[in-house]
Amino acid sequence: MLTIRNLTKRLTTGQEILSKISLQIDEGELIGLVGASGSGKTTLLKCIALKEKWDDGQFIYNDRDITSLGIAEKFKLKRDWAFIEESPALDRKQTAVKNVLKGRFYEKSVMRVLTGTNARDEHVLAMDYLEKVGLLDKAEKKVEDLSGGERQRVSIARALVQGAKIVIADEPVSGLDPEAANSVLKDLRELCKREKVTVVCSLHNVEFAERYASRIWGLAGGKIVLDIAGRKLSSMERAKIFD
Repeated sequence: MLTIRNLTKRLTTGQEILSKISLQIDEGELIGLVGASGSGKTTLLKCIALKEKWDDGQFIYNDRDITSLGIAEKFKLKRDWAFIEESPALDRKQTAVKNVLKGRFYEKSVMRVLTGTNARDEHVLAMDYLEKVGLLDKAEKKVEDLSGGERQRVSIARALVQGAKIVIADEPVSGLDPEAANSVLKDLRELCKREKVTVVCSLHNVEFAERYASRIWGLAGGKIVLDIAGRKLSSMERAKIFD
């Protein structure tokens, strides 16, 4: 599905912050990215999400080398990606379902964009995805009245209604209480299995990666030092990442 070869990103000083990273991402995976602060996790996620440029390396998606495509072709392909930040960029004064409907922006006609109206089938679709993340009963509640975990689930529903096949999430459960964090990660795991969506998320808590990820990437010093099936890490594997 997605292959990255020798991805390298440098600062203007020439210092490499990501160094010759090669990765394979398959459909329906939930990949947990772990690493110490400053290891390059957010930068790597932004590169995978096509939100930051890199200096060297190939990026191949469904047998197409994205690095060789023109601006218009890249724009079309980027609709398959969704990037979820630690603090979801939601309109807190609007309801959950209206926030989810914003994920349909690229599917709307110019007239509906200008008037802010939504077709009935789009509204039904948004409600369907809220149901999939367990928030159907909160659809008409304003985002400002939702908990942190519920807001993250709204952002996941918005990514899915957009039609995203790859969801990149930067610390999606940071700051949430353990119950809410487990709920969000459980939702993501189930969506990967049921919808065949691929999720790559950075996690500050290694135990979350061990519990929910189908694969774990360990990043240290801008390099992938571990790429294994999701399971409990050995002390030696943890030392590779954090020492």
